[in-house]
Amino acid sequence: MKAWRVHEYGDYHAVMRLEDGIEARPPAGAETRLRVLAAGVNFADSLSIAGKYQVKQPLPFTPGGEVMGEVVEVGSESRFRRGDRIVAFGTGAFAEECTVPDARAFAVPAAIPPRHAAALLSTYQTSHLALVRRARLASGETLLVHSGAGGVGTAAVQIGRRCGATVIATAGSDDKLAVCRDAGADHVINYRRQDFVAEVKRLTGDRGADVIYDPVGGDVFDQSTRCIAWEGRLLVVGFTSGRIPSIAANRILLKNIAVVGLNWPDYATRERSVLDDAHADILRWYGEGAIAPVIYAAVPLPEVPRALDLVLARDSYGKVVVTVER
Repeated sequence: MKAWRVHEYGDYHAVMRLEDGIEARPPAGAETRLRVLAAGVNFADSLSIAGKYQVKQPLPFTPGGEVMGEVVEVGSESRFRRGDRIVAFGTGAFAEECTVPDARAFAVPAAIPPRHAAALLSTYQTSHLALVRRARLASGETLLVHSGAGGVGTAAVQIGRRCGATVIATAGSDDKLAVCRDAGADHVINYRRQDFVAEVKRLTGDRGADVIYDPVGGDVFDQSTRCIAWEGRLLVVGFTSGRIPSIAANRILLKNIAVVGLNWPDYATRERSVLDDAHADILRWYGEGAIAPVIYAAVPLPEVPRALDLVLARDSYGKVVVTVER
């Protein structure tokens, strides 16, 4: 089979090669081998290739942390069967075949197109767990979503609307503001031209946002503490700004706010049922038409470096996916 391989850490243009004749590892125990149909592309993929991700992959490896495919072989303890369609997270997605652990895999209906199925995993489970489980977002509350045109951002906007919240989304261009509106945002703020703190206060009658969804960190996190409501919840989802922020405890005390973190993958080993419940909601909401992945581009397997370029250039919105055609 063909697979992108990394034999040394570094820039993906320099160290990643598309190789032929690679053998997929046979599944053992509670594992399955997939015929890959599509893969989600994430910023974390570039970090893994560079050897800078939280968990360093042993060399050599096939990158790609989000896969959708059809089961072609099962391990002796797998709960799946040949022909099942599943999505999974881990590594090895940028290939024609991939072996994944059942603990990180979820069944998807055959009616969902592969590119949509591949985009319904990390971004939607992250946003679901952050908003529904960690923040307990309630109908009638106000949700502020930073970087609302991104993958997790569009998912958060859609799920926020599904939960009955009024959604305010920030983005850095008119085109991306339009993406936020199309995803369901009630109000949009161009953070390059407007002071989002002042705008959130204006839109909420100076009350502030009940829940703030922050995948950015850095200055955005710092400023968010100035426009959060009494008893608000500030969700720490990521640090795409590159700076991990800190907060003075008196700010937490004075407004009775909660700063809430989310480490989504850990639920796979600590409390798998939480992910199963979230996945069931996501599939149901997709079937209802309440959510739908925003796909910026679908790129064929030989063009994985271009797919990573699209994600890292930050001009893209929603999700970039890789498709595998034979």
